[in-house]
Amino acid sequence: MTGYGRIRAHLVRGRLAGAAAMTSVALCAGIGTAPASATTAPARSAAVVTAGSSFRLVDIPMKDGVVLKADVLTPAAGTPGADSRGRYPVIVQPASWGQNDLEYVAQGRKLAADGYVVVTYTVRGFWLSGGRVDVGGPTDVADISSVVDWTLAHTEADPRRVGMLGLSLGAGMSLLGAASDPRIKAVAALSGWGDLVNSLYSGQTRHLQAAALLNALQVPTGRPGAEYARTLADLYADRDMPEVVDWARMRSPGNYVDRINAHGTAVLLANAWSDSIFNSSQITDFYQKLTGPKRLIMRPGDHATQELTGFLGLDNETWANAREWFDQQLKGGADTSAGRDAPVELHVRNGGGEEDYPSWQAVSSRTRSLSLGRADALGTGALDGPADTGWRTSITGGIDSGADAGTTELSGLLDQTAALPPTVEVPLLPRFAAAVWQSAPYSSVQPIRGVVRLHTTVTSSASQGTVFAYLYDVNALGVGKLISHAPQSWSGRAPGQAFPLDVALFATAYDLPTGHRLALVLDTKDPAYGGGTPLGGDVSFSSPQADASRLVLPLR
Repeated sequence: MTGYGRIRAHLVRGRLAGAAAMTSVALCAGIGTAPASATTAPARSAAVVTAGSSFRLVDIPMKDGVVLKADVLTPAAGTPGADSRGRYPVIVQPASWGQNDLEYVAQGRKLAADGYVVVTYTVRGFWLSGGRVDVGGPTDVADISSVVDWTLAHTEADPRRVGMLGLSLGAGMSLLGAASDPRIKAVAALSGWGDLVNSLYSGQTRHLQAAALLNALQVPTGRPGAEYARTLADLYADRDMPEVVDWARMRSPGNYVDRINAHGTAVLLANAWSDSIFNSSQITDFYQKLTGPKRLIMRPGDHATQELTGFLGLDNETWANAREWFDQQLKGGADTSAGRDAPVELHVRNGGGEEDYPSWQAVSSRTRSLSLGRADALGTGALDGPADTGWRTSITGGIDSGADAGTTELSGLLDQTAALPPTVEVPLLPRFAAAVWQSAPYSSVQPIRGVVRLHTTVTSSASQGTVFAYLYDVNALGVGKLISHAPQSWSGRAPGQAFPLDVALFATAYDLPTGHRLALVLDTKDPAYGGGTPLGGDVSFSSPQADASRLVLPLR
């Protein structure tokens, strides 16, 4: 095949993958339509000059002999941003999960037009890159430094102004790169993870639906490594979970946050409140551990849905935030538009608008403790009534009550585009499978900001189990919209022995409207997760006098 033919074939594959990304919401970053080929694909070296900037496909050799496929965009001659030696700041972009190096071309052109050298590469194990899928492991991290080495040697990149930008897998790898390579001065991580353990196993509960989706994405385009395949099988089977946790911890940027802080890397984090793969709490927790220049932006949506239109080159606020971040950190520019410099920018769910804060700690200024009361004749307990102790509410375990976290990727997207998160008819929830508490209507808007926390006492007929906590916004018709949720599992408990249970729901920013109620629902099965409560077992919630059950709301 000629050089031109190789370029054309590669572009066609990339466009097909991009089309898949835009037409299949559930896949977000896209599923490739062609199978991964052998690792010995011929080298690509031809260049295409378009609209002032130059574009070329390259092969980048790694230290172990694996070759990664990449593309390079360089600014047109005379583009502002070069130093006295004619070198430009550079943005290195690892492709996201299941995608190839043409994923970011539209955004790469914008960066090149703004005076950046842009190098995007297909992560090892995917598409035409060699090797096996490593999921941000040691080999992937070593590849980052090798790509930076190659970039500095083969482009007009300024070694003093190196940045990394990535989505999903590319975001996690960018943060891991910042921890391992001090040359990386700024990172923009979009829909990424700071804690992979919390993402896959929060509340000691397996996130099976998210794991299954990620695995499905890599099947047509990737070649899984033995460690990844074994870990995934163990996660599905609920087997050797300490080893699964160790595997995920090794791939968690939060495990190396002291190195990022020591390097002084400037970090932008942009995630979605309802991200069903990398939950909101794990990224807000990671943000708080950073001590260097940092910025957090949270918007309604699901995993990578906020960034979706940017793949077509359309105006997209998240991608614009990333370019502004690099202008500030790598060019020394200052964005004077209102609110852009706020360290924390929250887009409030349910039409609450945008809010800016100096820190995550400032997001909530007060808390309100809502007591859980005994069930009435209809099986509903009071929420935020007079303190009530001495009651006990029992449900049958292992049954899906109808309250659940929704569908991975789809539910968060509906919340983003139509303000329609997962909904239930609260009065119709079967009280034999779900414990329900509901407040009176509120006379003013309740601005919930941060992490809602539940404390109760549990007694189970089995030694292990899982409770799912859901907080709903309930209108006058009894329709409840999901505000937040979280799972919490336990094991090694003596059957019939009462023990305290604390659940931290995923972080959110939500305005409960005037006249609406809050409802707390507890059940023991959710299709998105792997639960531990045996079918037909008994699970009881109670409020001992010395340890009252309560829900603590963080409020603005």
